[in-house]
Amino acid sequence: MKASLIDLSHTVEHGMVTYKGLPAPVICDYLSREASRARYAPGTEFHIGRIEMVANTGTYVDSPFHRYADGLDLSQLPLERLANLDTVVVRVPRGQRQIGPDYFERLEVAGKAVLVATGWDQHWRTDQYFEGHPFLTADAAQFLREAGATMVGIDSLNIDDTADLARPVHSTLLSAGIPIVEHLCGLAALPENGARFFAVPVKVKAFGTFPVRAFGAEPSLIKMMRNCFSGVQMY
Repeated sequence: MKASLIDLSHTVEHGMVTYKGLPAPVICDYLSREASRARYAPGTEFHIGRIEMVANTGTYVDSPFHRYADGLDLSQLPLERLANLDTVVVRVPRGQRQIGPDYFERLEVAGKAVLVATGWDQHWRTDQYFEGHPFLTADAAQFLREAGATMVGIDSLNIDDTADLARPVHSTLLSAGIPIVEHLCGLAALPENGARFFAVPVKVKAFGTFPVRAFGAEPSLIKMMRNCFSGVQMY
C-alpha cells in the first residue's frame, strides 16, 4: 500500500464565506507580475499577493486566546500541541446533530487528537452548511477534557451548537489549553487509529485563531519513517 499524506483542509478562495456574518477573504495582487518587470532584469518577474481576511477563514485552529484574554495565543502554543499527534477518528452517523460523551467513552483518547467525522463537509460552500450542523455537547467536551485529549477537531461549521451563545465546548476545552480545529474535511480517508495529525498555524502574536493546512499521515507512512530512522545516530 502506498504511504501517503491526506489533506484535511478546505481551500481558501477569494469571496468564499466560511461563517455567515463574517466577511469573505479578499485575495488580490500587491505587486502583479506585469508591474514587477520594471523592478528586475529582463525576463525576470515575480508576484506578491495580498490577502485580507478574518482569522476564522477556511479550516482553522482556535487557541485559548480566542476565548480567554489570558489564554495562550498562536505564538505561544507549543508545537507538541499542534503537530505529529497520535489520532483517533470518531465516526458519527449522518444526521446525528448532538454528539455526546457516549461516542468517546469506549475510546482511548488520552494524549491524542480526537477528530470527529460527521460528513458535514459535504455541504461546504452551500447554504446547507450553515444550518443544522452537528456539534459536541457540553458533556462530551467535559469528558474529553477529563480524559486527557490533546486536541479536538470536527468537520462541521462549529464544534458548539451555534444556538447556545455560552459556547460551552469552546469554553471547556480552551480553558484546559486544548486547541480546537473546525471546518476539517476529508476525514473519511483517515483510519480510525494509528494516523498522525498536523494542524500548525502561522506564529502570530496576540491572535487566537488562524487558518491551518491540516493533514494526516497514514500509519504506513509513520511506520516507513520509523524504519528509515531506526538505528540512525544523531549528532
